Amino acid sequence: MRSVKYLLAAGAASLLSSAALAADLPPPPAYAPPPMEEFGGWYLRGDIGFSNQRVKNIAMADGRNAALLSLQETTAFDTAGIFGIGIGYQFNNWLRGDITGQYRGNSNFKGTDLLTYPAGGGVIGNGVNNYNATKSEWLVMANGYVDLGTWWCVTPYIGAGIGMAQVTIANYTDVGSVNNNGGGFGTFPSYASAPAASKWNVAWALHTGLAYRVNPAMTVELGYSYVNLGSGTTGPVSDYTGFTRGVPMEFHNITSHDLKLGVRWDLNSPPVYAPAPLITKG
Repeated sequence: MRSVKYLLAAGAASLLSSAALAADLPPPPAYAPPPMEEFGGWYLRGDIGFSNQRVKNIAMADGRNAALLSLQETTAFDTAGIFGIGIGYQFNNWLRGDITGQYRGNSNFKGTDLLTYPAGGGVIGNGVNNYNATKSEWLVMANGYVDLGTWWCVTPYIGAGIGMAQVTIANYTDVGSVNNNGGGFGTFPSYASAPAASKWNVAWALHTGLAYRVNPAMTVELGYSYVNLGSGTTGPVSDYTGFTRGVPMEFHNITSHDLKLGVRWDLNSPPVYAPAPLITKG
């Protein structure tokens, strides 16, 4: 009987000792639940790239040269840099929009035109004109994009934009020569120039590209845009003597194929949760 009492007393002492030891142990580590994935929020963006531009034709504003020129015209722009910034909003996991501003750097323009001078139903002269100028733009545009799903952190997208472009034409010259085909005038040179001028136009664009999400706060884009910039104009054209009729040369329907590398910074990226530290007694 006494042995039973000893066993009961030993068991009770063991339980009390275990309870006291458990009271001294730290609680299990507490972890915050992972945040729910959310879409939406403001972002900033920056872009650099280059343009590949075209112009439909160039002509004097009064149409005077349309009667003189054969319109066998070839024109070309050199590649120019593009620098842009913007602010946007991600509405959900597939729709976003932004407002962007771009400076599109100076692009050298070269053009060649064959000329014919008719008189009394016959041609009394022919020759060539060589045009040179530089062109630059400021472009402000509101854009909307549709993200087409994400695979391995890569998201293809399409979009469109509309805005305003300020097109500046500068350093315009027209150097040429005319041969009268034996009409008695010989060969004579021609020269004309015009001061710089700027013009605001409605502009629009179509976009596509790929976006890669580097981390929750940063996304890198490789994008292509087709941009219609409207028309440009010079100041009044004058000849080498300074004589002018007050008529500018116009550049009609300027378009561009743009390739850009961009970065988006998410201003509402979710915080990173870390495990709670262990709590120890004493």
